[in-house]
Amino acid sequence: MNKPVSMYKRKPGHEQPYWALGQYKIRIPFVHFKLELPEIIQGIVLFTVGLSMIEIMTSVMGISYEAALTITILNQFLMLLPSIMGVPFVGGFITALIPVLILFLEGYEPGTEAIQAVIAVQIMLAVIFLLFGKTGLGEILVKTLPASLKAGILIGAGITAIMAEIQPGGRLTETPVAITIGTLLCFYMMFSLSFKALSKRKKLVGRIASFGIIPAIFIAIFIGWAVGEYPTPNVEWGITTPSFGAVWDITPFVIGFPTIEMFIGAIPIAILAYVIAYGDIIVGDKLIERVKQFRPDEKIEYTFKQVHMVTFFRSVLNALFVPHPGMAGPIFTAGTATVAERYTNGRTSMDSIFSGMNSLSIAFSIGIFLLPVVTFFQPFLPIALALTLILTGYLCITVGMQQIKTETEMGVAGVMAIVLAIYGAAPGLVVGILLYFLIQRSRQKQDGPKQQESEDEKKKIS
Repeated sequence: MNKPVSMYKRKPGHEQPYWALGQYKIRIPFVHFKLELPEIIQGIVLFTVGLSMIEIMTSVMGISYEAALTITILNQFLMLLPSIMGVPFVGGFITALIPVLILFLEGYEPGTEAIQAVIAVQIMLAVIFLLFGKTGLGEILVKTLPASLKAGILIGAGITAIMAEIQPGGRLTETPVAITIGTLLCFYMMFSLSFKALSKRKKLVGRIASFGIIPAIFIAIFIGWAVGEYPTPNVEWGITTPSFGAVWDITPFVIGFPTIEMFIGAIPIAILAYVIAYGDIIVGDKLIERVKQFRPDEKIEYTFKQVHMVTFFRSVLNALFVPHPGMAGPIFTAGTATVAERYTNGRTSMDSIFSGMNSLSIAFSIGIFLLPVVTFFQPFLPIALALTLILTGYLCITVGMQQIKTETEMGVAGVMAIVLAIYGAAPGLVVGILLYFLIQRSRQKQDGPKQQESEDEKKKIS
């Protein structure tokens, strides 16, 4: 039997032990939970996805590689906050926002301006999470937001992500072989029914599938190096050394806080970020609700207010000290889903949902200090970023299209998505809202009774 290695032990049917801090439940490794070896191994591999954000920081934001790497290290530690403070999620990025954020940053000069623009978005996002978390307005906003506008946001983000990679001058045109093969492998491994069936029949394939897009990235890296699209990495041995001075020099205390105009321009991006993040929270909540029925031995309690407040704290810390373009995402959905699935196998497999979530998060922070791994990936960061954005684009478009059902919704969402992808968040939101009231809302009022009659007839027939 795999016995828990921690100071406190959980009684059957109770919550995992914790130290109370107001509404938060603090859990420390080896005190309140044991480390889970499978999640540690997986996290040391999966942390490499986070390295792809360095490419955005060095190119779009104009930050040095040393500062970008240190920001990545610090952000990995901030991602520990949700699971350490009692939220049963693995912290992550607001991934679907990244393409729209890149488009937004193109309006600013790389360097001080672009960094201040990111800080402005993070501060506005922190304000939204604080306000909506305290008042409960977040749930009201997302529930009342028309499906066509939600779809427009997601589809627009998806189009933006894919367009940025495949347009002339994009990463696809610069390294077509590696990115094309890597993309096809990503799609096959993530969405192909034949691969899913194979992963269920073959244990080794199933294990490979559990690492998500990482195997496809490794293969793309090898192919890119073999055909000469990327140079041989200069692998260094030792421990990654953070450059805290370089990061301090780009904090708002040194470069100055964003201007009023930047804050105003950041509002539409922050609204989009919140809508996307709230959708991620709902997904995470459903994952936890599902696993509860498999594990009556552990009582899992948390609230949406806790999720909001932890994300608020992370956003503030990001804005003041760690200007990371991934934003403070409340959940790394893929990682959370992987841990949740293994959790259903019972206590002998995973002691607590928090031991699994925390172990994966801690492994991210361990992996970033492995200098040989970090230096190996340095020349291949464009591949990792390109595949991450293309996959994100595909998922955004897929999920966005699932939101819409009528022709009118399709039209509103489609036009909004195109405007958002070409001109940015603010014009996209304005066009979407105008089209909703001019076309969809007026049509709903006119067709409402007829549509209800039609639905009633369908119910009678069925």
